[in-house]
Order: sequence, then C-alpha cells, then structure tokens
Amino acid sequence: MRIFKLTAVLGLGLALAACGDTALEQGLLGAGAGAAGAIITGGDAATGAVIGGAGNLAYCQTYPNRCKSP
Repeated sequence: MRIFKLTAVLGLGLALAACGDTALEQGLLGAGAGAAGAIITGGDAATGAVIGGAGNLAYCQTYPNRCKSP
C-alpha cells in the first residue's frame, strides 16, 4: 500500500507540476497537488497545500520557461 501511495503522489505531482501561466495559477495548482498528496498519504491537507503552493510557485518563478501551459 505504501508503494501505491508514493506512486500516486508522484504521478499527481508530475501531472500538475509546472502548470499555470500566472503566479496565482501556479500557486493554486501547486496547493491542490500538495493537498491531494497529503490526503493520499494520510497527512494534513492544509500543510500539504501550503508546501505544494509555495514549492510550485518557487519552481515556476525560478524556471519560467519550464512552467508555461501548452
């Protein structure tokens, strides 16, 4: 079961990572991915949302050419 959860979180993260054309979209999509990952792994959804939103926003602001939606 632990492998399934890890695979689900990684898949979700890859599916949502680097999406969004604006900082708001990037933060919201990262927050959604973080919250979903936390729920899947039994963690706190609010903490996951904060970490996911901040992480995706930081990544997309650092590497803007990798974060544009197709």
